[in-house]
Order: sequence, then C-alpha cells, then structure tokens
Amino acid sequence: MSNSFGARDSLDVGGKTYEIFRLDVLEAQYGVSRLPYCLKILLENLLRLEDGLNVRPSDIEALCRWSPTAEPSDQVAFTPARVVLQDFTGVPVVVDLAAMRDAMVRLGGDPELINPLQPVDLVIDHSVMVDHYGTAQALDLNTRIEFQRNAERYQFLRWGQKAFANFRVVPPGTGIVHQVNLEYLAQVVMTKEHEGALQAYPDTLVGTDSHTTMINGLGVLGWGVGGIEAEAAMLGQPVTMLLPSVVGMRLSGRLSEGATATDLVLRVTEMLRSHGVVGKFVEFFGAGLAELPLADRATIANMAPEYGATCGIFPIDSETLRYLELSGRSAEQCALVEAYAREQRLWHDDTSAQADYSEVLELDLASVVPSIAGPKRPQDRIALTDAKRAFLSVMREHQGTLDPDVPMQDGGVAFELDGEQHLLRNGDVVIAAITSCTNTSNPAVMLAAGLVAKKARDLGLKTKPWVKTSLAPGSQVVSAYLQAAGLMEPLEALGFNLVGFGCTTCIGNSGPLRPEISQAISDGGLMVSSVLSGNRNFEGRIHPEVKTNYLASPPLVVAYALAGSMTLDLYQDSLGQSSTGKPVYLKDIWPGQQEIQALLRTCINADMFRSRYADVFEGPEFWRALPLPEGTTYQWPDSSYIRHPPYFDDMSAEPVPPQAVQGARCLVRVGDSITTDHISPAGAIKADSPAGLYLQQLGVQPADFNSYGSRRGNHEVMMRGTFANIRLRNQLAPGTEGGWTTHFPSCEQLSIFDAAMRYQQEAVPLVVLAGKEYGTGSSRDWAAKGTRLLGIGAVIAESFERIHRSNLVGFGVLALQFRDGESADSLGLHAQAQFDIDPVDDQPAEVGVRASAPDGSQVSFRVTVRIDTPVEWEYYRHGGILQYVLRNLAGAGRPKAS
Repeated sequence: MSNSFGARDSLDVGGKTYEIFRLDVLEAQYGVSRLPYCLKILLENLLRLEDGLNVRPSDIEALCRWSPTAEPSDQVAFTPARVVLQDFTGVPVVVDLAAMRDAMVRLGGDPELINPLQPVDLVIDHSVMVDHYGTAQALDLNTRIEFQRNAERYQFLRWGQKAFANFRVVPPGTGIVHQVNLEYLAQVVMTKEHEGALQAYPDTLVGTDSHTTMINGLGVLGWGVGGIEAEAAMLGQPVTMLLPSVVGMRLSGRLSEGATATDLVLRVTEMLRSHGVVGKFVEFFGAGLAELPLADRATIANMAPEYGATCGIFPIDSETLRYLELSGRSAEQCALVEAYAREQRLWHDDTSAQADYSEVLELDLASVVPSIAGPKRPQDRIALTDAKRAFLSVMREHQGTLDPDVPMQDGGVAFELDGEQHLLRNGDVVIAAITSCTNTSNPAVMLAAGLVAKKARDLGLKTKPWVKTSLAPGSQVVSAYLQAAGLMEPLEALGFNLVGFGCTTCIGNSGPLRPEISQAISDGGLMVSSVLSGNRNFEGRIHPEVKTNYLASPPLVVAYALAGSMTLDLYQDSLGQSSTGKPVYLKDIWPGQQEIQALLRTCINADMFRSRYADVFEGPEFWRALPLPEGTTYQWPDSSYIRHPPYFDDMSAEPVPPQAVQGARCLVRVGDSITTDHISPAGAIKADSPAGLYLQQLGVQPADFNSYGSRRGNHEVMMRGTFANIRLRNQLAPGTEGGWTTHFPSCEQLSIFDAAMRYQQEAVPLVVLAGKEYGTGSSRDWAAKGTRLLGIGAVIAESFERIHRSNLVGFGVLALQFRDGESADSLGLHAQAQFDIDPVDDQPAEVGVRASAPDGSQVSFRVTVRIDTPVEWEYYRHGGILQYVLRNLAGAGRPKAS
C-alpha cells in the first residue's frame, strides 16, 4: 500500500502499539477537521488503502476538498472492513458464490479463489414465522416448524460455513442481524495484522439488508447494499460511489413525557423524506445528542432507508462507550475505541465544532408527540390524537368499494371463536406485533410495553379475541431483562408470548390468521388493520388479508391490542372495562419516564449480554444435528429451495459489447413509490400464482410453500415471483391487482411471468416504465435478478431509490431516468408502443428513445443514463458485477482501475 501523504503512524494504548493512518496530517493543507464525521471515516479508509489503482492520491485530495455546496461529482472507492448478511439475502449470495466456483472450474481457474477476502457474518433471522402464538409453547413450536421448513437451506449454509474462509454463520434463534450486530458483532474500532504491524482502523461495513444502517447509531459507518454488491465487496472489490452530500440534523431539547424513541424516529422519517435525502448521508449533531441514549440513536439510524438516506450516523462519544461497556465489550476494546477516536478527532463532546454540512435541518426533541405511521408508508406520520380521524378517512374511501349486498350485522360480520360470538368490523386490529430490530433493540420502549401490559393486566383488561398477538425480540437479551423486570408474565397474560427471536411480522412472516377471522374478512370485504413496532408497512407486505398497516411504538402496540380497533380515539375512548366495571383509558396504564428509567438502571447489565453471546455460533440442538455437506464445490441436490442459477451458463471469456435495444415492449408500467416489495415480494406464495403452480409441479404442497423470501436460492421460484405482489397495479392490465399484464400485439391478459416467457420465445426485448422513487425499500437483490431473468433490458423511471438502481446496473439492466418534468404519461407513451433505445457503448450521459405506436406515430425523447460511475460502466459492460469479478479472478480479463 502507498503512503503518499505520510499518514502512517503509531498509537500506543494499554501496552500495545497500533499502526494508524492519521487524519491530522492533512489539516494544515486542507482543513479536514471541518469535514462531517462520516466523511472523516471515508478519508481514513482512502488513506489506509491507497494503492494507486482503486485509490489514488487524487481521490484522497478530492475528498479533502469536499465542498458542502457542490453537486456530487468525484468518485471514491470505499472498501468496507466487513460484510453482514441475513439469510433471506444471504442464501442467494452463497448460491452465487457456489455457482461462481463451478464457473471458475469451467474457465480453468482455481475455485478456491472464490472466497471472501473480508470477514463476513451471516445471521439467520428472517425464516421464523408466527404459526403459533398466544401460548407458552409458541416459541418451541415455531422453532420446530422453522427447522422442518428450512432444513435444505440450513444444510446449504452449513456447507458454506465450512467451505468458505472468513465466513461465519450465526444460527437461528439468536436474534435479528442488526440487533446482533449492535450488541455483539460491531467493534467500532477494528484491528488486524497487516504486513507485520497491528493496525487499528474504524469499523465499517456493508450489509445485504437496508437496515444495516442501524449500526450508525454506534458511530459505525455502514449501509445496505444489494446481494450482488455485497458479493463483490466480499471478493475484494471496493464499493464505488460519488462523494455524497451530507445533510446535518441538529437536535436540541429532550423528549417530553409520554413520547418515545419510536415517535421520534417517525418524526425524523417524515421530515427527512419530505426534505429529500435520497442518495445523501445524514449526520446528527447538536446539544440534543446528550439526551439520546444509544438505543434511541440506533432506532433513528435503523430507519435511514425509510427517510431515504444512504446512512443516518451519530458520532462516537461518551454514550458510545457507556453502551459498549453495558453490552459486554471488553475494557481493552473500550479503551481502544476512546483513544483512537480522540486521536483521530472522531470524538464528539460539548467542545466539538460544527462540521460543514450541505444543508442543516433543525429538530427540537420536545416537539415530538406520540404518533403512528401508515396505512402503507413509513413516512406518513399521524399524531396519535389524529389517528382515528385519519383511519376513518381511509375507511370512507374503502366503503365506496364495498358490495352493498354483503350481509352485515351491526356494521360487522358475525363469527364464532372458541365458542363465543363476535363481530368483526372495518378497522378492527387483527395483528398486533412487537417485532423488528427497530424497536426491540431499545430497552426503554420494550420495558414501556411491559409496563403497559402489567398495568392493564392488573386492572383486568384483556386483549380483544380477534387480535393475533406476538412478541419477537431481536435478541435473547430482551427476554432476559423483561424477565428480570417481572414483565414477561403480564405480557404473556395479554397474549404477547415469545414466538421467536427473529424478523417476523415486519418482513411478512406474520403467519396465518385464524380461519374464522379470515372467513369474516372475506365475507365482509373488510378493511382490517395491523399494528406493529416495525419499520415497513408497504402494501401486501405484512399479511395478504390486511390492507392497512400502522407502525407504532411497542407500548402502543399493546394498547391497540387492548382497543382492538383503529376506530377508537386512544385519548378519548376507553380501552375496556376494569375488573370493577370502570372504564380504563390509555392515561391510566401509560408509564412515566421515571418508572421506565428505574427499571433500566436495575434490570439490565453486561452479564446478560455476555452470557447470551458466549456461544453465539454454536446454535441450538436442531442446528447442530443437521447433516454437514462436504467439498470445495457444492454438490447440488434435487431441491426446491437451492438450485444452480443460470447466470454463468453461457458466459464467454470476454464480455460482449452492449447492444442497442430495438423493438422492445413494455412489460410493466407503474406509478410512483413502487417498492422492492412490489417487484420481489418476500411473503406468502399463492397456490394459483406461477410460483405456486411451479412448486406444486415439483410435488410441494401449498402448506409447505414457505415464503418467497425463503425460496431465494431457487431462481425458478423467484423469477416467477417477480412483480407478483398482490397489491401491484400494472397500468398495462387495467382493473387488475397483482402480477398481471397484457401481451402485445395479441392483447391477451397473462401473468407477468407467462407474458415475459412468451416475449422471450418471440425474441422481443422488454422494458419497464415507472414513476418517482422506483425501488424504494429493502436492498433486495432479487428485484434486480428477477427483472433481468424476465428479459427486461432497461427500466425507465422518473427517479430511482439508491440501492435498487445500483442493483439493476450490477445485474446488467440499463437504468434510465426521464428528464425533469417528463414522464410516460406527460409524453403520451402508448401502451402498445415499441421502444428503440440508442446504444450506450460509448458511455453517454444521455441517450435517445423512440416509442412507436401501432398507428405509426412516434414519440422521441431523451433520458439520462443512470450508470453513475466508471466502475459501474465496467460492471454493465461485463453483463453484471459477478461476471466482472469472475472474469478478473479467472484471468480472462484485466482488473480495471476505478
């Protein structure tokens, strides 16, 4: 490695000498102390990894000269210190690596060159479902079903754990990847032996889940990427990016009595999404930091994808150290973190000067009020005082679509449950889930939920019988401190029994409703609701029968389970009758801050973290009993979960130049805010869908379908599931909802998959037309993989969400953006138009597109090519990032300088 700026030096801490790369050597010439904290982390990364190829002196100088007022134009190569994966996204990553080893053999190379060069941790957290709930046996029963369903996937991951170096697997039942990362995996400052020296450097990472940003709360720079980008990072490729704009958010004041961290993050999400921070870094600063515990910071950082930022980071300070100590990190590690941060001017305290920011937003914490968000977007915050009115407005829209002939009784549908008669009405809450890393990582809101349950139980309140309740913490530490606080029993009394340690309802693993409830919803065409302490509530994500979904703090989840309906005003209406017959209101059971703080001081300690993570990689008996496949390359079994993907089947030693798109048809035409859930759903597989029919042809019964998320190791399922979200509204199939389109010129309405296959037989290329914020949501690699496998060569959108655009390019799909003010509608593009797109072999900033209608008329327009960096052009030229890496490793191509 080079050292052009003389930054290499040493730091002595606790009797050890560490090699570091000093930032202050650049102060005199460039004044780098003015840089935001996140850019200082990037600067250290470049100084340490300068090699004249991926990182040149000019790259370092460009970062030093970063201007808060300039439009991003300079490219840098960021090399994360590690990679984290969860199993939904991790399984296809390992599938791709296994397939790359096979391809390497065919190309005459060494398959063991396909090996992670950076440390990789995969946490199995997305596969547990809420099949059983409301009983003491729920956790055990759900765990057994999880292993029965996923044995093939888990055996495959065990092979990967043994076959690949630098690859660790955290077995099921431990917790959610982001909470495990926060509580155990993250080091804040990392060390390693390098060329005979012990280096110390900032902990940085990328992860295959958009909520990787949760670790920003600990002062660790990292964000979510697609699986294909993560694979490249694992294989030593830097993440190339334009130097971002950095939006500063100054926090002041402190939260008022009754407001929670969840309410705060919903306000932050609303503000930043409205302001517009897509593709930008957000950094929090100000006097209000001193009033925010680390867990609150992590809650805010977790939801960076919801407010659209690449990351939402907090600096290292005394609160960071307090959390490291509380969570069981060693005294040696804590000392290194403090010494390194202070030495590198990465430490924040009252004397720290404000950095230069591209823009500054202000938020007084005292202005935050109890809130929920919904019914289908996290940024749509609703003050709790307005929740009833807001829902009734949504319901009025729905009422207009109700069949007036549907028999209704007292405004509801009668049903029997456990021998008792009930009415299910519009607005009734049928799912109340304390779930997701966003909030279950935060002891204050979890203890508040327990206290609400205790006060409610003591007064004789019960959960409404039609509510499916669940408690799915992000780590085993949560159940330990709830038990220590005496709050597990009252939660269980209200039906909030442990159902698993993983990502459940928030990812769509809510499991089935009771048949009586499902029948009543269907009979009445009812608009029922879910309330969850998660981060995502997109259409069709939580449960296919639940049309309105609301994000809320854990204590509000308990309150809505008691209320049983969104049509109640929790400030004015009673939640139920006490055992003495008196009405009970939310204020009667809501805990005070002092009450919560007292439990925080007495019920959580470092030993809880140390004991729960002592054997974190061993796993439960079910895991250890799984067969362990052997071999450097994978012997692909006959499996409905894991199949050899086709990406490298016909790959040539040299890339084929990109071809112009001619005579393309539009397969999907959609409006604004289409999410990766719309493009590649993670939840239930319908029996009559293309994916369901395919699985049944393999002999898989509908009861054993599992979910799209769990089937991501089988490309045949996933390409059939692309654009199969039940709430997708494709404008090419008017009057339908779900994965339908119209094939042209036959004008026959088909499933999107069947139409795509017919177009492939006809050798007709395909495009997608979309509105603003295309690809919002999870960093879902299959949203790009499925797009490509359907034969879609280009997506033309009004704007893209960051990760999905990158994923499309990384899988060889051309990302094109309408000019400002233009759209498919404003240009009058005909549904049956055929599209010609100019070639991009000379890497143009814009290209021309011609849309020819059946009557011979033609619309010509120009679009921006959203291949944003030179390295992305290399990926696109090779047909994708994996092909690029494989050719280079096999010696069939030359590494290209970034």
